[in-house]
Amino acid sequence: MPMTARFSLMLLVVAACGPANPNGPQVSKEPISVRGWIVDVAGSPHAPFQTPETEAARRRQLFQSTYVDVENAPYVSGGIAENGAFILLDVPPGNITITFTAPGAPAARLVLKNIPGNADVFVTAMLLKADSVALLEPKNVKVRLAATIERPAPANLTANVAGLAVPVMNTPIAQMADRHDYPNPPGGLRPLATVK
Repeated sequence: MPMTARFSLMLLVVAACGPANPNGPQVSKEPISVRGWIVDVAGSPHAPFQTPETEAARRRQLFQSTYVDVENAPYVSGGIAENGAFILLDVPPGNITITFTAPGAPAARLVLKNIPGNADVFVTAMLLKADSVALLEPKNVKVRLAATIERPAPANLTANVAGLAVPVMNTPIAQMADRHDYPNPPGGLRPLATVK
């Protein structure tokens, strides 16, 4: 190999091994997890003759067509299962906007505010709308922090989930084992009479 080719190759290797862009996107040192499930999309067309089977098939197809994006967080992992359950890992803490894009709801935004680092945000029964989400079970929304305690206790912090003030709870570490798992929506894909 000629000397100039070797020198060019060495420059290429040195440039490739150089420092990463310090101003580029970074993974948070205190990432949060966001979990829950979608029940339906507001105004989604139904089959002319609804049966439990056709409704389950419609919703399964709807969930498979749904895309999720976390603003300013390029390294989030997770996704949406065919039963509507979702999990997002490595989400940065603080104020977060999660956008679900589904047929009939092109920008259903789940806005989270004041989420502390290392928290687990659990959002049950979300109805996607054209530009927002509706919480169908607001009493079941939780924001948890792992702590070396025996029983859950208030953390004296308040988070905001889709406009709902949620007290942050310190939670025994053993009870936080599910924070990396897809949740199981109750009843699977059964038709929901409350969704119109």
